[in-house]
Amino acid sequence: MHPVITASVPLLEPPGWALAQRELFDLLDRAWRRFSDDFTEPDGRLRYTGELTSRDGVDDFYEVFFNWPQLYLLGGADDLLAQSERHWEGVTRQLTELGMLKDEYERGYDWFHQGESLLLLYFLCMAAPDRWAGRARRFADLYVDPGYGNYDPEHRIIRRPHNGSDPGRDGLFDGDAYPWLPKEAQMYGYPLGWLPAAGTEQPPLDADPRLGEEMRRRMGSGDTAVNLAAAGLVLNAWILSGEQRYADWIAAYVGAWRERAAANGGILPDNVAPDGTVGGLLEGRWYGGHYGWSWPHGWYSVGHAAIVAALAGATATGDDSYLDLVRPALDEIISHGKVMAFTEADSSIRSKWIPQLADDVRTPTLHVPFRYGDDGWFDYNPMLMAVPTALWHHTASEADRARVEHLRTATGYDWRTVRSFRSKEEAGHEEPWLAFLAGDDPAYPEKILAAAQAQVRHRLSRMAAYRDTEVPEADIHLWQQSNPVVTEALVQLTWGGPQVVYNGGLQQARVRYHDASARRPGLPPGVAALVSAIDPDATVLDLVNLDPESARSVIVQAGAFSEHTIRSVDHSVCEDPSWIGGLYDYGHTAPTVTTASTPVGGPWLRVDLPRSSTVRLILRLDLRTRAASYRSPFDEPAEQTSP
Repeated sequence: MHPVITASVPLLEPPGWALAQRELFDLLDRAWRRFSDDFTEPDGRLRYTGELTSRDGVDDFYEVFFNWPQLYLLGGADDLLAQSERHWEGVTRQLTELGMLKDEYERGYDWFHQGESLLLLYFLCMAAPDRWAGRARRFADLYVDPGYGNYDPEHRIIRRPHNGSDPGRDGLFDGDAYPWLPKEAQMYGYPLGWLPAAGTEQPPLDADPRLGEEMRRRMGSGDTAVNLAAAGLVLNAWILSGEQRYADWIAAYVGAWRERAAANGGILPDNVAPDGTVGGLLEGRWYGGHYGWSWPHGWYSVGHAAIVAALAGATATGDDSYLDLVRPALDEIISHGKVMAFTEADSSIRSKWIPQLADDVRTPTLHVPFRYGDDGWFDYNPMLMAVPTALWHHTASEADRARVEHLRTATGYDWRTVRSFRSKEEAGHEEPWLAFLAGDDPAYPEKILAAAQAQVRHRLSRMAAYRDTEVPEADIHLWQQSNPVVTEALVQLTWGGPQVVYNGGLQQARVRYHDASARRPGLPPGVAALVSAIDPDATVLDLVNLDPESARSVIVQAGAFSEHTIRSVDHSVCEDPSWIGGLYDYGHTAPTVTTASTPVGGPWLRVDLPRSSTVRLILRLDLRTRAASYRSPFDEPAEQTSP
């Protein structure tokens, strides 16, 4: 049995954030049903009659639904989980027919894209671990078991940049040359940019050594930093099973990269030759690997893979020094920052920043370099906040908090500004959320919920415009650009966590919820939640039951994976019913609210919410005292301690 608190403070004037939150749940329920009707077939696959002519595309099919089971976990409709499973099954059959999968898994592609594909699987595992554990472990074994050909335990490397279920898929492309488009060359430049002699005439794409045999030879084998995102797949299997071999693999593989970073002055290198040497295929360069520091995205790909792996290492072993895989490189790029307007920067991902910055594209602000080549650092962009936010959320340390505060001080635009945009990652509002947690913008909950409403309604209009479109291969991003499910606001406000790191991360959260009556994850109908502080010693959570007739019961869980312990909870109490007034009183008085304290000593606390009631909880948490697990309060196993 879990400790039980019964809310006693009457709900008289529902807060605007609570009403807006439940309205968003209702809108999202209608929106995903419309998308499913308009863009998918009865078996769950997407409506697509074309072929896939390159190795690219698997992620673009799975990404469409990545946050649907996440919405279920937040408190979405009961049938959303089954729908999400149906879409995974249908898309998997579809991609198998298209020749992209073997044994339900990517035949071989880079982990920048594999990480995107797997978010749907990870959330399905969190929502229904018993049904998905077998697949998840089978997929992780492709890397943990050297017999599948992906992992070299002697050198502690993943053997090639394109890896997966098909050991015969080697190199980086089929045919003689990488399928590179002139537009991409204009945005990102070329890999191996140092190969052509100065003044050499630009060769045609199909004869360019940087895109042909030299690329295959120098970049098509050995390990690359974005492969670190595979640690998320293995961590997922460890959380599901608790098997030590998965934790051991994470410690060995991520540990090897941490050693290479330490040997490189703390900065994570991006390539390892098949013999285990950094730069062995690139004439000693620690940079220049596939999806590495030089090409195409730099920190955008390397940093996200590194934080996925660093958090996996810290979670599986209990050793936070794995985070040093990330911190020195993060601090290095910050140290090279320059203040400029985005319109003056050499950013290669302008399409990402223009809607996010809007009018502030002309505001002088801190830009940091994302890429490194023979001529040093380049490709300046505003700081992506996913990595520093994930670090601070995990550690709650003063050093990681100070880095976030430094970035805010160096920013030329107001972090409290909330804009309605939806990036591919369905993230990007970390700055205003962090300002809210700092106590600087009490209006943030209603502003971000309004922005989320705008995102959904925009997507519904996009869906109406394109629902009858015959999608060509070149436009398969249409589906994810029309996905009307938005979860960032709900993740921040109800779970007290950042949106999941998009290139293969697992969810972070201070708290999650379970409907005690329905015995399922998520907030019960009519219940809204707001986390306004995430300090472990004082995590502040308000729960509101908007239903005027029915009671609800919520189980509050500490951590995304019940990995934290709630030592105790202070909670608001109204023990004096005199606020109601007498028989002939037309009005009521203000309820007298006091505070009580309850010991908990575990990861779960039940809160019973009578009709029209509210309660404020101040949770005292001990972080990461238990092994991360997908166990729920309804099937609690024997007590587990942290690794």
